[in-house]
Amino acid sequence: MRITEIFYSIQGESTFSGLPCVFIRTTGCNLRCVWCDTEYSFYGGEEMSLDQIMAKVGSYDCKLVELTGGEPMLQKEIYELSERLLAQGYTVLMETGGSLDLSKLDARVIKIMDLKCPGSEESDKNYWPNLDILSPHDQIKFVIKDRRDYDWALATIRRHRLDERFALLFSPVFNEMNYRKLAEWMLADGVRARFQVQLHKYIWPPNMRGV
Repeated sequence: MRITEIFYSIQGESTFSGLPCVFIRTTGCNLRCVWCDTEYSFYGGEEMSLDQIMAKVGSYDCKLVELTGGEPMLQKEIYELSERLLAQGYTVLMETGGSLDLSKLDARVIKIMDLKCPGSEESDKNYWPNLDILSPHDQIKFVIKDRRDYDWALATIRRHRLDERFALLFSPVFNEMNYRKLAEWMLADGVRARFQVQLHKYIWPPNMRGV
């Protein structure tokens, strides 16, 4: 399995924000979002066996694990890895770009799935059938770059009644979308979503790896 890094840090996003977490960052991504902050995971990495990955994860005293990337769903071993982690009693999160079919992933994995807004320049890659296979414990994230993205997210939520089905996350693009402006839009419209900053970028330097 191709791995960019495995590290222990503070979860910076999702409803698990603030909790200690072990991150398994896979290598490779099929998308090229214009605001991506992990481009270093597109290439390189090292081959690790599932036993090596499990041993590394087990070296940390933490039962919360996130599979991230890149795009973890590109790795054919992701199914077995997630099942092994679950069998060992881990709470398993997966951050995914939402462009690939999630139907064969163990339902116990808590999926934090992007719906790509127009500002990402990848919104045509959203795999909409995923909305019908997600579980109530899963989460949907909208990365908001500007007002057009915000309006698109609102329309998508209303069209699919997402706020009645999942926890929703509105994440402003770091150093691009004004936080106060987004917060005021959300309050004015009564948006039932979590305003989410990337917490780790305020604890450590924004471009620091391994955090």
